[in-house]
Amino acid sequence: MPRTAGVQLRRVDARGAGYLLAAIGFVVAWGILCWPWLSGAVTIPFDAKAHFQAQVQFLANAIHTGQSPFWNHNVFAGSPQIADPQSLIFSPAILLALISPEPSFREVDAYVLAHLLAGGLALLMFFRDRGWHPAGGLMAALVFAFGASAAWRVQHVGQIASYAFFAIAFWLTARMLQRSSILSGVFAGLAAGMMVLEPDQVALLAGYVLVAMVVAHWISGGWPAFKASLLPITAASVVGLAVIAMPLIWTWLFAEATTRPEIDFGIAARGSLHPMSLLSAFVGDLFGAKDPAVEFWGPYGNPQGLHLSQNMAQVYFGALPLLLLLAPGLTRGWLWDKSVRPLTLMLAFMVLFALGRYTPLFHLTYEYLPGVKQFRRPADATFLIGGIASILSGYVLHRILTAEAGTSFRRDMLVGAALVLGTIVLALGVSRGWGHLADAWKPVAMALGWFALAGGAFFILQRWRGALGTAAAAVLVTGVVAADLGVNNGPNESTALSPQMYDVLDSRTKNDTIALLKQLTSQPEGSPRRDRVELLGMGFEWPNAGMVHGFDHTLGYNPLRLEDFSEAVGTGDGIARPADRKFTPLFPSYRCRLANLLGLRYIASPVPIEQVDRALGESDLTLMARTKQGYVYENPRALPRVQFVGGWQFADFESMKLSGRWPETDPTQAVLL
Repeated sequence: MPRTAGVQLRRVDARGAGYLLAAIGFVVAWGILCWPWLSGAVTIPFDAKAHFQAQVQFLANAIHTGQSPFWNHNVFAGSPQIADPQSLIFSPAILLALISPEPSFREVDAYVLAHLLAGGLALLMFFRDRGWHPAGGLMAALVFAFGASAAWRVQHVGQIASYAFFAIAFWLTARMLQRSSILSGVFAGLAAGMMVLEPDQVALLAGYVLVAMVVAHWISGGWPAFKASLLPITAASVVGLAVIAMPLIWTWLFAEATTRPEIDFGIAARGSLHPMSLLSAFVGDLFGAKDPAVEFWGPYGNPQGLHLSQNMAQVYFGALPLLLLLAPGLTRGWLWDKSVRPLTLMLAFMVLFALGRYTPLFHLTYEYLPGVKQFRRPADATFLIGGIASILSGYVLHRILTAEAGTSFRRDMLVGAALVLGTIVLALGVSRGWGHLADAWKPVAMALGWFALAGGAFFILQRWRGALGTAAAAVLVTGVVAADLGVNNGPNESTALSPQMYDVLDSRTKNDTIALLKQLTSQPEGSPRRDRVELLGMGFEWPNAGMVHGFDHTLGYNPLRLEDFSEAVGTGDGIARPADRKFTPLFPSYRCRLANLLGLRYIASPVPIEQVDRALGESDLTLMARTKQGYVYENPRALPRVQFVGGWQFADFESMKLSGRWPETDPTQAVLL
């Protein structure tokens, strides 16, 4: 074997070993950082339980009892589950539902967190295909999985899935373009299809990133690149369309019949990221989102009309990655290198998009960019801010570790330190101006400590990069970045709560209200009754409990609801509090014809029912039981769900919804058409 060939082979082996080491380091870090959830000590709260846990359980119930999962009879008096983009029917959750008839909190949490593992490994493969340093790929994987919204918004299961499949589609699209590979195109189309199967704004923006990759490849490579990519892109498009065609058609038809076929600009703009939230990229918990001892004082829910939860504005992705983006990424112009220039432009686009109404860009995209009108919250772009920043910071680390011997980064370190200190001073000024300096000094001091540690790691990486070796660089990067993200983005009240808080959604719960409702609604075989219940303001986690326990609820928790039913009955996104119950002309009280026709027989309420429905008479509802959670009432006039009637009559349903007046007919004798 020629000497040069032997040297190249050893380099390839060393690179492969370096990436194997990086992958092992990432998997170990993932296991450690995710252990609080994987162990069952805490669980992913809020939407992950109140909505998605119920969706997985409904899917498992349907599969293991031989029923169809395509129609959901448990909420909103019936909903087309096959057309609901959050039903998880067309996601990998189907595998969990096939395996487990009663998916536990731990199993569903592990399913969600596994997406981040897969996405991080995909970025490692992207770096490997590019021939970049394994330590850079390792840092990119860590930041992707545990930075910004990937950590802070893990309860938004559908967006986490879109985010993870974006990383996989990004890697495969890059491989498809780099190698002109039809096979890579097939898999890229499959991954991109899975990314948008449950359409959300993360998938939409990620799709535009993939399009930008292809366009940038054509611009840089000219006609030869365009010609060579046609067949792979055609294969990707055909496969992607085959994956998404029917589910998206069903979703579109469903959305057109719901209460929100598109989002008004004013409503969407209220989900803008306040410019001061960008300070959280430097000071992880500046506004007290993580510290339960500090009341959150971020710029949301104020008279300006911004409506974001405290976790939606956190963009911290680590001191070392941010420092590298500033210096030498910006100071040396490495972020403008041809190989990453499109990503730098897309990062700038995502930041401006996330700022929403604070820049002209969002209004332009809302009016002219397809798909934007269908989603609220431009702040959802924080997912892509973290994802793209992870790749760029890993690339800068690659440039540092492969720089020529003797390259000095002293000036870059000084400029980076000055930029960080200047931003820290700004954060202190903002906190003082808003009257929260006492709350801000501790997170600011911690941020200075993490940047000092990041500066030390930067010094070691560039000072001894030749002698350090891949293994040592990987260990250093893993230790510093994983520790930083574990402390600043680790379990908190937005992402990790006690499983006991969601006991009502456990199929094995001993909750006495649930047990009573299951007993009351069970009927002997052949009975014409299938009674519905209403869980009136029992708590955020209650509305979809029927999907877990098998009883039918007139309301539920879902942003997509059939418009006709919502206008008639008065549904909202959810019904966490008794005050959320809105009566309508057609449903003015629990004693009304529509309640009877729906078969609404039992109402559970945490307060006496007359405090909510002041139109009720003393004998209109019967108190059945008093449980630990509240009161259970019976509506004795509820009709069977199925009746044979001998007559029919035309009716103007729109007029009925507005006036509340029914035709003079007996509902047991005639049907209205």
